[in-house]
Amino acid sequence: MKAMKIALAAAAATVALSGAAMAEELKLSYNVGVTSDYVFRGVSQTMEDPAIQGGVDATYGIGYAGVWASNVDFGTDDPTAEIDLYAGVRPTIGDTSFDLGVLYYGYAKDKGAAGSYSYVELKAAASRAVGPATFGLAVYYSPEYPTDLGKSLYYEVNGSVPVMEKLTLSGALGHQEIDKSGDYATWNVGLTYALTDKLGLDLRYHDTDEHGYGKIYDSRVVVGLKAAF
Repeated sequence: MKAMKIALAAAAATVALSGAAMAEELKLSYNVGVTSDYVFRGVSQTMEDPAIQGGVDATYGIGYAGVWASNVDFGTDDPTAEIDLYAGVRPTIGDTSFDLGVLYYGYAKDKGAAGSYSYVELKAAASRAVGPATFGLAVYYSPEYPTDLGKSLYYEVNGSVPVMEKLTLSGALGHQEIDKSGDYATWNVGLTYALTDKLGLDLRYHDTDEHGYGKIYDSRVVVGLKAAF
């Protein structure tokens, strides 16, 4: 709870200090995509089946908000779709960009025998360009993880670098901790190719260090196609 209060206070302070920068034009962007497997922090959210996804984002100065949705399958008759809501601010200090936000992960047919799947996370992230590459850190905290598993903390380091024109190499190394469950490490690395200015093709390898949790934690290669406009 203390961490939540600190994160919310930091976000509020950033908004207060950046009021002048908010007086800008409202901008909307859209995205839609298809993937061979919806993988979230190394774990398949569709029982290794394909997913169709899409979202809408609004930005105003350093502020942003959006909604994003995907089909899901947890191997039960419970959630069939995920609908996420999020908002935050992205201030820049010197050469470092920050992202302070709140995310709500909502699910259709939410309540099952295991309890509620919907939950809230607080996000704090930073990124910085180093030559042609970009490196970042991110931390996500939830006061109550799905199905009453208590507090959770996820943190990762990530980076990307252009390999050649239209081709970018990127990856991340993260760790998920859950109070009333286990913790595990996860990583991914992949290539994204810009087919056009609005259409990208991503080929990515995902893995975790806990294959014993079930096949959805196993290593996998995922291909995705995403349009943004």
